[in-house]
Amino acid sequence: MNENEEHKGRPAFSSVAFDIVALAASAGGLTALSQVLSSLPGNFPASVVVVQHLDPRHRSLMADILSRRSPLHIKQAEENDCLTPATVYIAPPDQHLLVNPDATLSLSHSELVHFLRPSADLLFESVAASFKDRAIAVVLTGTGSDGAMGVNAIKKMGGTVIVQDEKTSEFFGMPGAAIQTGNVDFILPLAEIPSALITLVMKGEVE
Repeated sequence: MNENEEHKGRPAFSSVAFDIVALAASAGGLTALSQVLSSLPGNFPASVVVVQHLDPRHRSLMADILSRRSPLHIKQAEENDCLTPATVYIAPPDQHLLVNPDATLSLSHSELVHFLRPSADLLFESVAASFKDRAIAVVLTGTGSDGAMGVNAIKKMGGTVIVQDEKTSEFFGMPGAAIQTGNVDFILPLAEIPSALITLVMKGEVE
């Protein structure tokens, strides 16, 4: 079976090492996400999906804010969106964001996970199941431990995990919980995460 047959039904991703980057953040996340997304090139050849914990009572302006800071196409995720390279999909407030094996997105109002919706764990687990070793998960600043279970799923399926280091994290709860799993590949200062993502996606390894 050639690669095209194996990924039948998916969009034609270019010949890169990873198809998708999943970012998770909570407290302090807007600043961290801005720095990462503003430093990725406009032709970044993977799709990006984002869970940022937001107040469910208010319409999110995150996509608008980040669009002004990044050359990537940034949108709030919608049901049945098809993943496209160089595009960032942000989970809407109070909805779980899931990635399907056919590279489409689903939104769910199912029960809270660790008191959270959207949940980084659910996003990471769906990404791991759908993209296996062609997925990168990134845990940025935030309180709590959301993302740690998902990190285990990413590693189990052969994916790669990057975590923001303690010194540059405004809140180290989420990164620290991910590190404690023992399934983290890179612990990096925030400023080094974009270049690591570019190198991984383009070359498959960080030099």
